Amino acid sequence: MYYDSKILIGDSDGERIFIEPKMANRHGLIAGATGTGKTISLKVLAESFSDAGVPVFLADVKGDLSGTCVPGTDSEDMKKRIEKFRLAECGFNYHAYPVTFWDIYGDMGIPVRTTVSEMGPLLLSKLLDLNDTQAAILTIVFRIADSEKLLLIDTKDLKSMLNYVSDHNTDYAQEYGNIAKASIGAILRGVVALETKGGDRLFGEPGLNITDWFATDASGRGMINILDCRVLMQDTTLYATFLLWMMSELFEVLPEVGDTDKPRMVFFFDEAHLLFKDISKAFLEKIEQVVKLIRSKGVGIYFITQNPQDIPDEILGQLGNKIQHALRAYTPSDQKAVKAAAASFRENPAFDTAQTLMALGTGEALVSVLDEKGIPGIVKNTKILPPQSLMGPIADAQKQQLFMSNNLYLKYKDAQDPDSAYEALARLSEKEALQAEEDKKNALAQREKAREEAAQEKREAKEAEMAAKAEQKEKEKSEKALKSGVGRIASTAGGTVGREVGNAIGKSIGGRFGKTLGGNVGAALGRNILGTLFKK
Repeated sequence: MYYDSKILIGDSDGERIFIEPKMANRHGLIAGATGTGKTISLKVLAESFSDAGVPVFLADVKGDLSGTCVPGTDSEDMKKRIEKFRLAECGFNYHAYPVTFWDIYGDMGIPVRTTVSEMGPLLLSKLLDLNDTQAAILTIVFRIADSEKLLLIDTKDLKSMLNYVSDHNTDYAQEYGNIAKASIGAILRGVVALETKGGDRLFGEPGLNITDWFATDASGRGMINILDCRVLMQDTTLYATFLLWMMSELFEVLPEVGDTDKPRMVFFFDEAHLLFKDISKAFLEKIEQVVKLIRSKGVGIYFITQNPQDIPDEILGQLGNKIQHALRAYTPSDQKAVKAAAASFRENPAFDTAQTLMALGTGEALVSVLDEKGIPGIVKNTKILPPQSLMGPIADAQKQQLFMSNNLYLKYKDAQDPDSAYEALARLSEKEALQAEEDKKNALAQREKAREEAAQEKREAKEAEMAAKAEQKEKEKSEKALKSGVGRIASTAGGTVGREVGNAIGKSIGGRFGKTLGGNVGAALGRNILGTLFKK
């Protein structure tokens, strides 16, 4: 309840226990074993902040918070509690609260989406369960996408970008170092696994505008934004990472406001131990940064878990308002946990904190809150107030009717697929394919041209060779003809000269016979000797 301008939590032996609104952004813790009343404490705080005009976000992991949108019901037990806590004089009455239902799958609430780029490589690495090397490669992929102005909206954009970097890893090696294809393959397998579990529905447009949470109804009560996590909790890593993204988004979007009279928003993180499961140093530093600095943005974060030891000391030390329900000590380690939880409170001399912690009943808690100066008060054994809305869930059909009639449903119901990395890389791939085909054609044309030129050169060489041979043959023929002509002339001349010589010789021998014989012999010798000589 919101009473006397304070957040009324419960009653401690007639003393009303409040959280100062201006200290509500110093964060808080609701802890306790299963069935001890953590959900009721969460519900009472959410209603009280709403009554104070503060918007609230809470994760409904079991589906039993949807009754916040309808009035509570009266009973004998409730009448006794109202009377015991003197709630009538505080204005207690059963009424509904303004509620907006959300669901990343869009089945039991308005769809909640973000983009791969907005999620960032750090949170996405945890979501995909990557090792340090793979996470470093994913960071490089994000940097390349950013430098080349490629928008990573959904998982198909991310897969396209991963494949593109894998195909061109040598082109980026000089600037970014070795980008192993094996690491890219491991990241791709993680993305496919996420898609198989339905996690790809988280990514897309239109993405959540976080300022849509900062709403009030007509009477000034803060909107209670309830995320249905019944299906989401089947993948605890996705659940924890998504809630951390929302916290981070609040931190990044909201301006600094310093100290205010009341928070701008209160964020309840149920099953908070899942956030710190198998957490890396970088991831823990991210959470610690958000928790430390977000209070200056006017946001209070309240972690809900079974055991305070689920929360790392770096975070636990930032939680000023504590509601500790019963812890059970069945084992030595449980006893140590009880002692550690008791030691975190400012001691109350009226009782033994550890013993009281183990003896608390359902709906009872040890409560320590910050006073107006921010000093932790002594721990009080407190009975938590009942909620004013329905304790329990409403029917899913009623929930669907409510969120589908919300104006925000029209804004977010239809997923959009804008032009992003997938389309840009598809165009680039097509262009590269066309260029490769063109290069192939050009190479073939060049080879064909080279073959034709080689053949032409071969033909020309052969023709030149044949022409040379023909010319040589013709030359030889001419020379032969010339020699043959000279030879005939020489032979004739030789014959004539030989005949004359032979006649002279024959005449000297005497008689006609000698003359004739000498002339014939001389002519034959003259023809043969001179003809043969000139033919050569």
